[in-house]
Amino acid sequence: MLLREGCNHAAQNHNSVTKAGDFIDKDALSGHSTCLTDRQIVRWFSARRRLKVACGELRINERLRPVTALRHRLGNLRHATVGLVKHSEASVLGATAILVATFFLMQPAFLSSTNVRAMLTAASYLGIIAIGQTVLLVCGEFDLSVGSVAGLSAIIAGTAMMEWGIAVPMALALGLLVGALAGLVNGIVVVRLGVPAFIQTLGMLFVAKGLTQVITNGAPVYPIPDGVTNFGQVEVILGLGWSFVIFLVLAILGDAFLRFSVPGRNCYAIGGNPQVARLVGIDVGRYRILGFVLTGALSAVAGILVMANLGTATTAIGSGWELLVVAGAVVGGVSLFGGVGSVLGAATGIILLQVVQSGLVVVGLSPNWQTVAVGLIMVVAVGLDVVRRRLILSEAARVTQGPGDGSPPRQEEVTTSIPSMHPA
Repeated sequence: MLLREGCNHAAQNHNSVTKAGDFIDKDALSGHSTCLTDRQIVRWFSARRRLKVACGELRINERLRPVTALRHRLGNLRHATVGLVKHSEASVLGATAILVATFFLMQPAFLSSTNVRAMLTAASYLGIIAIGQTVLLVCGEFDLSVGSVAGLSAIIAGTAMMEWGIAVPMALALGLLVGALAGLVNGIVVVRLGVPAFIQTLGMLFVAKGLTQVITNGAPVYPIPDGVTNFGQVEVILGLGWSFVIFLVLAILGDAFLRFSVPGRNCYAIGGNPQVARLVGIDVGRYRILGFVLTGALSAVAGILVMANLGTATTAIGSGWELLVVAGAVVGGVSLFGGVGSVLGAATGIILLQVVQSGLVVVGLSPNWQTVAVGLIMVVAVGLDVVRRRLILSEAARVTQGPGDGSPPRQEEVTTSIPSMHPA
């Protein structure tokens, strides 16, 4: 009787086969299967199998719920870490503010007008070179000869004015030409001949330094014409000279170039993946050669500005600048691997290094500790660069592969996690 009621119920409600199964015992079903059609029997067993699978998945999900929650928390932490490390400009500005406050508390004279002007003036010379170095680093190359090229350009400009009888404008133009020519030689040798940038620019460093000694025999070029000296020593704004104004103008132009112009975006593409850049029609070699030329020309500008400020051209101009410029750019978030960075970040990195160097002197430590501090900061900055690169690559791989359960990644994850070629 019970079996018959189940059969009648199943016949009346074909879409609710599982309810018919509630009235049917498996043994009874095997012995009185004539009450059900073959299709109904198949549907009943299929519904029962789906019910078992659903219950099993429910139990598995209940067991994995703590693990899933932990994965979400780790994912949120990863997003926060990537965001913090990627926004290098804000991080460097924050670190600079903390260092300024620390040195001021240790020695209030640190923020005296004289010391602040000295820091910003020194930072302007390095910052001008860092603009070209940033563009070159974004393209995937670097130049270690910037300090010696700056000194050589200043010596040639000063010697041309004082000993060779060349007019001041032509002499200054000759100094700029020397810097650009040194960069052109570096670019051609590195790009066209395939010599590593480290070897070529290190060799140019010694060549430029040697030519400086050959031209001057170790003696300073003095005196520089009054017009040049007045230009270098005049106070334009807030007690700062033309060097700082030129630095600000070039920094704004350089940052806008990388962020908003098509050639600037091409630089990021070249540094990020040169092979793909070539496939889309970008002349990688030309961009890198022009990056070397720009770096050499800006090195000459910085060297000539120092000469104008000092009123003399000495062989000490540019000494040690090569490592300070690279360190400042890297501290500011410019990647040594290419494709990441901004001029604004490099400028803030240069200012941070100047704050550290000046602060150590003001608080009474030996100037020799400046080199130690710069070295440690550069090592930490490169380490953070490596960590940032790994985090970004792992985040991109995670989003590309999906959440791990076979479902496609969410749209918001794709748009926020995959790194772009924007400056960090």
